[in-house]
Amino acid sequence: MVKLPDGRFLINERKGDLRVVEGGQLLPDPVEGIPEVWAKGQGGLLDIRLHPDYAENGWIYLAFSKPLPKGALTSIVRFQLKGNRAENLETIFEPPAEEATEAGAHFGSRMAFDGEGHLFFSIGDRGDVTTPANNAQRLDNVKGKIHRLMDDGRIPADNPFVQTPGARPSIWSYGNRNSQGLVFDPQTKKLWETEHGPKGGDELNLIEKGKNYGWPVITFGINYKGTPITDHTAQEGMEQPVHHWTPSIAPCGLAIYQGEKFPHWQGNLFSGALAHRKLVRLALEGNTLTEEEILLKNLGRIRDVRCFDDGFLYLLCEQPGRIVRLVPVGPESKD
Repeated sequence: MVKLPDGRFLINERKGDLRVVEGGQLLPDPVEGIPEVWAKGQGGLLDIRLHPDYAENGWIYLAFSKPLPKGALTSIVRFQLKGNRAENLETIFEPPAEEATEAGAHFGSRMAFDGEGHLFFSIGDRGDVTTPANNAQRLDNVKGKIHRLMDDGRIPADNPFVQTPGARPSIWSYGNRNSQGLVFDPQTKKLWETEHGPKGGDELNLIEKGKNYGWPVITFGINYKGTPITDHTAQEGMEQPVHHWTPSIAPCGLAIYQGEKFPHWQGNLFSGALAHRKLVRLALEGNTLTEEEILLKNLGRIRDVRCFDDGFLYLLCEQPGRIVRLVPVGPESKD
């Protein structure tokens, strides 16, 4: 979800509809002109972000699973909202058609801007569990990676693998299984990511240029059927997570709090959890996790977490589907 300057919300529905919420009410008609999506398994209409200069240029970015002859793969487009229609649609990332697959898992799809003209986004490994030649460990494909582009889709000249023969030039990091949380901290200039492990081994990572985050060569998780994936949780040349969750919480959505409504949470990360149906607050000192607090147990499957310009935290939940706003408890309250 995103919040427009006029107070309306835009919400992606996986089946392919972009919906408008105005005055707390879901408007009946979806936005027209949205690209066709491959709405199977985990695929569909996925992340949405406003350009940092949205007030000036009106660009809205969408990530979605694009239908291709061999299946689907994550794509990024941008458009401008005119009335109730998406216009001036531009493709920012066109996925390589030869890498599409019919697998319904691990599209990644989260986006983040750094405010310096760059767009980061994730693509999952698309369910590949082969070791060691997993998609995520190979630079000749886009899967299992964090990517970095200019906000108009151009390849930055200082991307780490631009000069590497055979490598996809958009790659920023690799060895990422399925990133479902991505946020850039403008204060510290750090890119934070959460990704789903298999059974166990969900991770919070500090994503840095050109680094290998290990999946599936190293992991704290095991296969869903209980068999080991690897005997290793660490290996030279591969990054360790800042924090990992075993058993899995299925982290989904990631925000950094920067506002005035909750001053004691300034700079904290907030992650939704699908499996455990809760909100997780993470306090950091430098690159070290110092506190983890569980909030709002059993609220629902939290799909997205955002901190908007009004300083409140917003959660997008499913089962039941709703937007929830968190506000400070007043001194007169006994809650």
